[in-house]
Amino acid sequence: MKVSSRHAFYALLVIAPLVFAGCNQSDADSSAQSSPTVVVVSAPVQESVADYVDYTGRTEAAENVEIRSRVTGFLKTILFKDGAEVVKDAPLYLIDDREFQADLEAAKAQVATALAHQEKANLDFQRAEALKAKGAITAAQYDQLLADKKEADAQVQSGNAKQDRAQLNVDFSKIAAPISGKISRSQITVGNLVTANTTILTSIVSVDPIYVYFDIDERTFLTLTKQVREGKLEARKDQALAVMMGLTIDKGYPHVGTIDFLENRINPATGTLRVRGTFSNPRPAVGIRVLESGLFARIRVPVGKPKQALLVTERAIGSDQGRKFLYVVNDKNEVVFRPVELGAMHEGLRVVTEGLSAGERVIIDGLQRVRPGSVVAPTPGEMRGRPGEAIAAASQKAQEEAPGSDKGPSAAKPAH
Repeated sequence: MKVSSRHAFYALLVIAPLVFAGCNQSDADSSAQSSPTVVVVSAPVQESVADYVDYTGRTEAAENVEIRSRVTGFLKTILFKDGAEVVKDAPLYLIDDREFQADLEAAKAQVATALAHQEKANLDFQRAEALKAKGAITAAQYDQLLADKKEADAQVQSGNAKQDRAQLNVDFSKIAAPISGKISRSQITVGNLVTANTTILTSIVSVDPIYVYFDIDERTFLTLTKQVREGKLEARKDQALAVMMGLTIDKGYPHVGTIDFLENRINPATGTLRVRGTFSNPRPAVGIRVLESGLFARIRVPVGKPKQALLVTERAIGSDQGRKFLYVVNDKNEVVFRPVELGAMHEGLRVVTEGLSAGERVIIDGLQRVRPGSVVAPTPGEMRGRPGEAIAAASQKAQEEAPGSDKGPSAAKPAH
């Protein structure tokens, strides 16, 4: 009996620490399970925004000219650098003009001959008029001298025309830029024969301003015109409609221009209306101009007046069978399901048109770990902040402060 009691005592000494350790582990697990989920919350951003519609288009030069020669001859000199910007009337090509110079000299000589003949015919006619008054000349002789005078006048006029044409050929042998802009490469080299009005030498496109053509859909066009008729949208003839543009590498729409042209009818094949925007394209202090012809462009057309709106980040928005919602944290730190109506994007945030009030705490990180009605541990964040940073810091802090953590409050308690 004594031996059995002694064995029972020893067994109790062995089992007791295990029992107490199990209790402590159970309490820790229970505490871990009951700790609220850490989420990042932020109030919606309040900003003045305007409704808009987005399109895509292509940039195009306002002027595009193919350079051809007006005379036939051999190319003598090229006076520009391929791809350079040229100004209007800048010399581009020289064509061998020796034949044209010879024709010009011959035309000048012909004019001099005609002038001499005209001078003699005028003197003869003046004498004929004096003799006719005295009756010393017949009517036939008078008519002949009058015809000679008119013929001499016509020969002078014909000679002047030939001289002008010869001078034009000389001038056309010097080809200048008809517009200012960026020139392409030369399509023909020195020494080749250039055929009048046929051979394309090069081309020039204007660089400032730049056009952007895009197509708006029929529904949008009808909606806008309806808003104008109902007075919901201002339409002033003396004020051009603004349009914004962004290129492939641009963030947002940094280029601002105006709409200056609408096609006169809807294209029945596509159901769209062609629209043109005009954008200034000045030369920068360093480098080349920003806009070039043929670039892909993202177009944004503002519609209506700016108004105050609430905006949230896209990662705060959930979807349930096509219905959009947000999770909002109330005063008791409980998660509330909030169906919302969304609007357009604005500088990286989404406009909330219905279902949200200013100042409410919207969960922006940790959305997948919560359910409506659950209690959470909210930590403040920024709507435009980088995802994951705030919740990682909050989770680390919660782990450090949790009971049983090496850095938590229980670590400071003395061991018993």
